[in-house]
Amino acid sequence: MRYDFDKVINRFQTASIKWDESENLFGEKDLIPMWVADMDFMAPAPVIEAMKERVEHGIFGYTLRPESYYEAVIGWMKRRHQWSVQKEWICHCPGVVPALNYIVQAFTQPGDKVVIQPPVYYPFTNVVEGNGRQVVHNPLRYENGSYMMDFDDLQRKMDPDVKLLILCNPHNPGGRVWTREELTELGNICIRNNVHIVSDEIHGDLVLKGHTHTPFAAISKEFAENSIVCTAPSKTFNLAGLQASNIIIPNETYREIFQATMNTLAIRLTNTFGVVATESAYRYGDEWLDQLLEYLQQNLDFLTEYVEKRINGIKVIKPEATYLVWLDCRELGMDTETLQEFILKQAKVAVNQGFTFGLGGEGFIRMNIACPRSVLEEGLSRIEKAVNSCRGAIK
Repeated sequence: MRYDFDKVINRFQTASIKWDESENLFGEKDLIPMWVADMDFMAPAPVIEAMKERVEHGIFGYTLRPESYYEAVIGWMKRRHQWSVQKEWICHCPGVVPALNYIVQAFTQPGDKVVIQPPVYYPFTNVVEGNGRQVVHNPLRYENGSYMMDFDDLQRKMDPDVKLLILCNPHNPGGRVWTREELTELGNICIRNNVHIVSDEIHGDLVLKGHTHTPFAAISKEFAENSIVCTAPSKTFNLAGLQASNIIIPNETYREIFQATMNTLAIRLTNTFGVVATESAYRYGDEWLDQLLEYLQQNLDFLTEYVEKRINGIKVIKPEATYLVWLDCRELGMDTETLQEFILKQAKVAVNQGFTFGLGGEGFIRMNIACPRSVLEEGLSRIEKAVNSCRGAIK
């Protein structure tokens, strides 16, 4: 079937954080929400049908993950990423961010150090500092409109107190798809220094044309034994509200440590609809995802052309993955507070401000383009008019 991603669906009054909560969060009315990583597209038809069928059963008691669930996850990883995953490696968690918290609690002690690579998804900082651990920054290098890892800086910052490195693979917000060579160099540095890698691969299915996602643990047995890979169908199929993720841990000892923490916190049971939706998505969602990726590429091309031709002072950092576009606004000449106020009050667009992603994020914004093109065009038009108005006032 052909999916209609141009269709505008009214999400107001559906308890949507993205739409119903934007005014409270940003303090402005009539905003176009283009911030949180939540798509404005309906889930694949097979997923919706599977959930309808489950609703018709009418009983929603305690739910396990059946054999068919594991088969679907394993099949997806093999089919889409050429990664052979074993059933026993797959651990349940309500989400990737909760999993990161539990991993930090399970594998480090208060005062230990955890490496992150800013500018990066802001909860990484929260899960480290919120659990009483120390953040070690290994900032990415911004060169020629793209981001690179700084391996020399990483090696210098390794010491016996560094226990974990949280990797964003693919990278959010920069959109980089790390190459096998880059991941190999990173992995070797961590192994030499006895540092475990936690790879957040929640955007791994959303890779744009010309690029290939490499699951970190698929590179080698040695890397698999030194890593925890966090995956979920939530970003891929717009299922975040169902709170389902799969934490893949090949190392048996690490797996036991993680599971012990989960058991201590009594996090063992599964959301009924999370199970149904995940299995259906991974079994029957390929066609929908392939069409989605085509549409996202078209949205990215539209945005890139629009910005380059019509919005002076903003540059597009073209992502290789995700539906989140990192925009360089530094040529507008605004400080952090002014840029934030300008985008919200003048343009009336809700985006993520770059400074929230840590070092190197100042002067950037992150825009979610997983929306109908008409909505994207309206958001860009608002920013264009605001920039032109600002420049006219300066003249």
